[in-house]
Amino acid sequence: MFRLKAALRSGKILSARWRAALVAPAALVGLLVADAALADVRTAVVPKRIIYPGEEIQAGQLEVVEVTNPNIVKGFAESISDVNGLITKRTLLPGRVILVSALREPFLVNRGTTVQMVFDDGSLVIRTNGTPLQDAAVGELIRVRNKDSGVIVSGTVMADGTVHVVAK
Repeated sequence: MFRLKAALRSGKILSARWRAALVAPAALVGLLVADAALADVRTAVVPKRIIYPGEEIQAGQLEVVEVTNPNIVKGFAESISDVNGLITKRTLLPGRVILVSALREPFLVNRGTTVQMVFDDGSLVIRTNGTPLQDAAVGELIRVRNKDSGVIVSGTVMADGTVHVVAK
């Protein structure tokens, strides 16, 4: 190492061995920097056309682009599978990233339709029809009016479309 510094200070031409010793680590560092840059490439999903609130997002309406702005807000969709089949809550503009907070699951239960309400308390199971007072997706807590008695109860929407009533 000391010979290298002395040779550099004196301005002498470096031998092939010294040149190889300098070039090999530099090439290795260059490869590592290139790999780090490639690993840091992020993608985002953007609409091809305007998508209005309440519309279901289809894969054909979207495209994947490379994110070039390092200061972009976090929370955007990075792949089409993240947003395919979801419903928009607000207008999505072409070329702009889609924030996950602007999307929701499709409603399974619609307000005003008839649903089956189920109350299950161990060995006691009561089933009756009711009318949801609001739209809801799977797992949401909603209010439902009993069609027979008119009593309003709260329940959780299940995957099969029934509402499991919560005990008071």
